[in-house]
Amino acid sequence: MRAFEAAARHVSFVAAADELNVTPGAISQHIKTLESWAGAPLFRRNAQGVALTKAGASLETSFTSAFDGLADATRALRNLKPNADFHIAALPSVAQLWLPKKLSKVRARFPEINFSVTAMEHPPSLSRELFDLAIFIGVPEQADTQIPICADEIVPVCSPALLGRVDTLDSMTLLHDQTWADDWSIWSKATGVPLSEPQSGPHYSLYSLAVEEAKAGAGALMGHLCLVEDALVNNALKPASDHSCNTGRFLFCQVPEPSKQRAETHQVVSLLS
Repeated sequence: MRAFEAAARHVSFVAAADELNVTPGAISQHIKTLESWAGAPLFRRNAQGVALTKAGASLETSFTSAFDGLADATRALRNLKPNADFHIAALPSVAQLWLPKKLSKVRARFPEINFSVTAMEHPPSLSRELFDLAIFIGVPEQADTQIPICADEIVPVCSPALLGRVDTLDSMTLLHDQTWADDWSIWSKATGVPLSEPQSGPHYSLYSLAVEEAKAGAGALMGHLCLVEDALVNNALKPASDHSCNTGRFLFCQVPEPSKQRAETHQVVSLLS
């Protein structure tokens, strides 16, 4: 039933699989089992994806309401505990490079609360999952529940030693993060600085790994200033260009709907901003 509700809400087996941390094949199998039990098809499958049948569409609202209600009841049960743990979801790079220093201020303000952090590639549904706050880099929607912290500004960075040996970006190995694989092309187009092969060079599954490689002199990395601020202050990295640009994204906090927020939520966001 969870597989059907997620697939119906997203109208996608792939998106449902991402949300539930399973494979699209597992979602398909669960829905086939449900269809067999119900004796009616709930989705139409085609080369372009899936679509709800009339029977499936008639169930979507009641299933969504039921699971939202279950999530609300679970959250209320958890919050019966005095000073219940405060759960934060964050993009891995944010969780590793930006959040720890900021979170120290939050812990000092609320020493009686345990703050836990879960690294996730995609923002969770705060109406469904038991997270009190999510911190990601992306394009926030025009909603009161999404609070921009700073614009996502990028500039090439490298180790001081590499900058002393090589004076042009085209002479350096370009390092890439898989999440932002087009960073070099975006920067080159925005600043007008030509790059002969903006897609060349090694790719890393974690931005923090790419940052460590850049510190070690492996090449130049497109630095997201909100994430490499400490490395620049400590001179572990240096700007490799005088030109920076905004990506159009933001580092932002997302909070649940007001009825689902903790009493401390806005104080936590204020301390993080």
